[in-house]
Amino acid sequence: MFRHLRWRIAVPYVILILIVAGALTAYVSNAVRSNHLADLESRLLDSARLLGDALASPLARGESADFFDAPARHYAGLLSARVTIIALDGTVLADSQEDRTRMDNHLDRPEVQRALAAGQGTAIRYSQTAGYDMMYAAAAVRAGGETVGVARVALSLSAIETQIARLREGVLFAGLVAALVAIALALFIAERMAGPVRELTQVAGRLAQGDLSVHLLPATRDEIGALTAAFGEMADQLREKITALTEERSRLAAVLRHMADGVLITDANGIVRLINPAAGRLLNTTEEQAIGRSFAQVARVYPLIDLWRRCRERGEAHSELIEMERNGPALQAIITPFQEAGRPGLLVILQDLTLVRRLETTRRDFVSNISHELRTPLAALKALTETLRDSALEDPPAARHFLDRMDAELDALTQMVQELLELSRIESRQAPLQLAPTPVSEIIMPAVERLRPQAERAGLSITVDAPADLPLVLADAQRIGQVMTNLLHNAIKFTPPGGRLAVSAGQQQEAGKSFVVIAVSDTGVGIAATDLPRIFERFYKADRARSGSGTGLGLAIAKHLVQAHGGAIWAESVEGRGSTFRFTLPAVNATLTTPA
Repeated sequence: MFRHLRWRIAVPYVILILIVAGALTAYVSNAVRSNHLADLESRLLDSARLLGDALASPLARGESADFFDAPARHYAGLLSARVTIIALDGTVLADSQEDRTRMDNHLDRPEVQRALAAGQGTAIRYSQTAGYDMMYAAAAVRAGGETVGVARVALSLSAIETQIARLREGVLFAGLVAALVAIALALFIAERMAGPVRELTQVAGRLAQGDLSVHLLPATRDEIGALTAAFGEMADQLREKITALTEERSRLAAVLRHMADGVLITDANGIVRLINPAAGRLLNTTEEQAIGRSFAQVARVYPLIDLWRRCRERGEAHSELIEMERNGPALQAIITPFQEAGRPGLLVILQDLTLVRRLETTRRDFVSNISHELRTPLAALKALTETLRDSALEDPPAARHFLDRMDAELDALTQMVQELLELSRIESRQAPLQLAPTPVSEIIMPAVERLRPQAERAGLSITVDAPADLPLVLADAQRIGQVMTNLLHNAIKFTPPGGRLAVSAGQQQEAGKSFVVIAVSDTGVGIAATDLPRIFERFYKADRARSGSGTGLGLAIAKHLVQAHGGAIWAESVEGRGSTFRFTLPAVNATLTTPA
């Protein structure tokens, strides 16, 4: 009913005090009234008996009614009360306040009946004659041993009621004052008891919200003070434990957050309880999407789900290489059952082996490609050598022709070895770059002018769009010129006669840095979508490219040179509609100055 402890303590006390004060007031008022009435009754009876003794002789002599009028008024004045003298038959002989001739017979009055029967009697009733409540006291008048009449004395109760009302008001006022003092005291005591409890509640609430800096000192030495001290000690211990758990949780969270391997924990029913960012990336989900969902909904790959199911059923660790999808990531999944606080769970660790598999694939392709590239010139050299040994030595012109062809094949092998060595030096950062602020035109135009005759012989046109207001780039002009030459040479080689080549340059902002983008576009045969992601690998050639000359290392060298400059290179192509190669170089806030 009451939500605050203060009122729960104070209100019952207040109600009890009010009840006691009210009951005490009623009891005192009634007791005083009873005492007053008893005193009045005794006094009136004494007065009636005295009056009877004084009027016994006249009543015994049978005096007329007129005789008693004067004594009635006389004694009424002495007693300050109404005096009535009544004959044995109930006839009113005299009355100090009313005309006796108009008064009824009083034989049936209760006090008269009791006086005649027992010698005296009293009654309290409403007086029809006077019009208010009165107390009547009657005494039998005896003379010579016989009852000769009845003397009655009456007094109005209004004065008594007035006194009792005043007394009741005084008692009620004193009771109210006492009740207010008691209520104030009850509220004070309740507040003294509820205050520490309220402080404990506030401290507990702040602790529940994570505020570990709160402290509470006992203000009293009673049970509440002991409770406060115990609560403070508990809060200190809880603070230490929470701090330790928070530090441990932070360390664990940091480890899980920065782990390269994916970690995922499920309960025995397969509901995901924990997942780190690495697992989210590998499974293409987020922590918000995964927590609370089933492992099957999060993994979405049957081999991984089946491995988890087998681990749960057999209760032992399982490990397996999982292919997430065709040409997708390859994961080494390790699933281990464990017990946590008596509840079973499963720990899933996902190791991304995609790069390893890709490196293995690249190594196999490299071996295959270099074997293919070496087999052709070596086979040609073998054939030419056998021809010379068999018959061509006796024919000097033929021998000279074969030797020229052998020299050409050796030049191709030498070029391949040199390009491999150059690529190795660039990758290992052993090829120094002479970086300097350079105009974009000094990178583009030398390569364009060098290859323009070759393009014209192939029936191709070349256009250049390089605005003069482009910023300078930080580059090694000779190395980037080699990149431009490789890109233009490829564009000429794979564009049919009548085609167009376009070289352009522009500026772009990326991550708060300024770059210059150089693009080489053609209208040639294009590159298949399956070949496009691999064209920058060593020795990789699309099927159309294998019919032409070249070592297959040009684009790989171009990629590593651009990356060494802090830029990026990529290609866009639609098969049959041409290709566009773009690369970026960092811009610098500098201008070239010409000596005077």
